[in-house]
Amino acid sequence: MTLYDFLYYFILPVLAASALLVFVRFFIGPSIADRVVAFDLLIVIGTGLIAIYSIITDQPTALDIAMIFALIAFLGTTAMSYYLKKSQRKKSHRENLPRKPKTSAARDSK
Repeated sequence: MTLYDFLYYFILPVLAASALLVFVRFFIGPSIADRVVAFDLLIVIGTGLIAIYSIITDQPTALDIAMIFALIAFLGTTAMSYYLKKSQRKKSHRENLPRKPKTSAARDSK
């Protein structure tokens, strides 16, 4: 079995099956964090596909594209996790604020 046979008959089907499973998680993920992780994993799978393409076609410039793609994906995931953490911190801060007492007009209407 050569490297090309291994890529065609083992690696590509595994990447295709994992991409389908990750798409399912991306679409039915219960939280936004699940979707962010699924999107990051889709980009990693895409990077793997670009690397396999580079090996099969003997084009090393495609590896540069894959590295840039992976770097952009990493920065995007990091930015999204920072945003999610910041929004959760803001939400928990609002919940811990003391509540304002009800006005007399609001109490009389009940």
